[in-house]
Amino acid sequence: MQKVKVITLNVNGIRAAKKKGLFQWIVSQNPDYVCIQEVRAQEKDLELSYFNIDLVDLPLGGTYFFSKKPGYAGVAIFSKKKPTNIVAGINVTEFDDEGRVLRIDFDNFYDSAPRFSLISIYFPSGSASEIRQESKYRFLSDLKKTLRSWSEERTLSGRQFLICGDCNIAHKEIDLKNYKQNKKNSGFLPEERKWLSDALDEGWKDVFRQIRPEDVEFTWWSQRGRARENNVGWRIDYQIATVELASSCKNIWVEKEPKLSDHAPLIALYDL
Repeated sequence: MQKVKVITLNVNGIRAAKKKGLFQWIVSQNPDYVCIQEVRAQEKDLELSYFNIDLVDLPLGGTYFFSKKPGYAGVAIFSKKKPTNIVAGINVTEFDDEGRVLRIDFDNFYDSAPRFSLISIYFPSGSASEIRQESKYRFLSDLKKTLRSWSEERTLSGRQFLICGDCNIAHKEIDLKNYKQNKKNSGFLPEERKWLSDALDEGWKDVFRQIRPEDVEFTWWSQRGRARENNVGWRIDYQIATVELASSCKNIWVEKEPKLSDHAPLIALYDL
């Protein structure tokens, strides 16, 4: 068994987060994998230091999936191990052009998960307009097909999946401070919550809730007012895993400090 540390964080712009000490903090954590969302940059904007983070033992190499629109969306995965395969996107142009889903395979590294895939994912937000909400619903529909194809892979080959990212959905009332006021708002709409419930009913596990079923923790706070200071937040960042992989999680927590973006890192430890 190997102890594996996985971090996921929406950085709300990787260049801005770097100025706040993102990479120094990652070094202090010494993780095996870091999933990043909302890169908000393109390859030409990033110097070499954004692709390689030197840790005490092994460097973290960065793989990015950039949005074609400058300063928008995009995801990345940093890993100590060299990927055996990289899949950028879900074969849907609308969302692949925005850099929403990045899958990286790491095979023959772990005894309990010889076929292991890590996904960094950034769901669209629908809060800006009805048009964006409709786009979000299309994404959910397309992603459901992808999730089912991954489930088929697990069934056929035993491949284990870990999906990390900003889902822009609070699942249950416990997952946001002011649930009564937000029942008609994007991120807590009945259709969104049902989509997540249905996904979890089809063989996926919300790792945080598996380990901490009653904990009231949030991962995102509005930048308006004093939401973070008063802990008026939402739990919208997840690590979602296949059942077997989820059962190998030994601990998972939200890291409150330092404040690197409007989201907080979600950190988990697995025995693989």
